[in-house]
Amino acid sequence: MEHNQEVDSPNSVIHHHHHNNNNNNTMIAGNYYSASSSSNSPTTLSRYENQKRRDWNTFGQYLRNHRPPLSLTRCSGAHVLEFLRYLDQFGKTKVHTQLCPFFGHPNPPAPCPCPLRQAWGSLDALIGRLRAAYEENGGKPETNPFGARAVRLYLREVRDSQAKARGISYEKKKRKKPNPQQQQQSSSLAPPTANSS
Repeated sequence: MEHNQEVDSPNSVIHHHHHNNNNNNTMIAGNYYSASSSSNSPTTLSRYENQKRRDWNTFGQYLRNHRPPLSLTRCSGAHVLEFLRYLDQFGKTKVHTQLCPFFGHPNPPAPCPCPLRQAWGSLDALIGRLRAAYEENGGKPETNPFGARAVRLYLREVRDSQAKARGISYEKKKRKKPNPQQQQQSSSLAPPTANSS
């Protein structure tokens, strides 16, 4: 259940963040989310599996660097929320505050001082991968902190607040879009019928 709608890839960014905080972000855009279509690639692990392993290592590193250090068994939904908020510093999605004149505009015409955040789609996909990795690494589904109700509520809140701030309706994306080829055919058939009447 992966939502590949956003360009931000928090995991790649944080995986490399200790090398260089500013310049590494450019390598991610455009590469990561187009990957799900290349399932027939000759590599042994899929892009998804590689990403999931990187995410898992990153989360493990976060737990080790936590003060005091946290063991996975003591990790709760609250710690997952802490981790998601920590990731915001590596985000590339402009989220306007309510006082900003561009609040609610998907394409603001000028720069503004509003903060950059992780996009909701990135966080949602990240949690999906970490939730799977937790169970693959011996965690019990009923104690999975990535499936905690608080995490689901937080993601919903982020989605709704970003949708408002950026003027995006996520509801529209739920409907299946018609095939672009069919659209072209129907639009190319439209003019003759209009002319003949």
